[in-house]
Amino acid sequence: MNNKEKMLNGYLYDATDVGLYKERLKAKDLCFKYNQTEPSNVKKRQKIIQKLFGQIGKVFNIESDFWCDYGYNIEVGNNFYVNHNCVMLDCAKIKFGNNVLIAPNCGFYCAGHPLDVEKRNKWIEFAYPITVGNNVWIGANSIILPNVTIGDNVVIGAQSLVTKDIPSNSLAYGSPCRVIREINEEDKNKYFKNGDENVE
Repeated sequence: MNNKEKMLNGYLYDATDVGLYKERLKAKDLCFKYNQTEPSNVKKRQKIIQKLFGQIGKVFNIESDFWCDYGYNIEVGNNFYVNHNCVMLDCAKIKFGNNVLIAPNCGFYCAGHPLDVEKRNKWIEFAYPITVGNNVWIGANSIILPNVTIGDNVVIGAQSLVTKDIPSNSLAYGSPCRVIREINEEDKNKYFKNGDENVE
């Protein structure tokens, strides 16, 4: 098993692998090109994302700056919006469902490092996937860590550190992020104001 196969299958791998390094450079060149393209040049920007991502839905908008490691591990459904300054360390799969909104300064980090200092100092890493369901809103400055699944119809409040799975139909926030309450029928016509909920 080579280092790319180890990375994609959740094993410890050597992040200095030449092939992986070249793939990261290719992705970061595309990110740089995307971030330097005028926001008004929508078609050019969309073509770059389509070339970068493994899968992208019909309607999407990603504000600059955006950065990722490989790109091909990111899979996105329809109606996808990402606000400014998003980072996705996609050493493993990052999958988003339909109708996902991501506020500014959010990070999705599949990458991790061993606790053992000798391995860590040799640039040995591991990567676990992140999955985000349908109809999800993630508040500003939130961090999603490896091996996390966020269910459908979830709102993640601002400045959350998501370290474990969040079930569907939940309002969750905090550091570490925890479920505050279930989102129910009464919430359909509710909007947050005057700090009622710490969302964005």
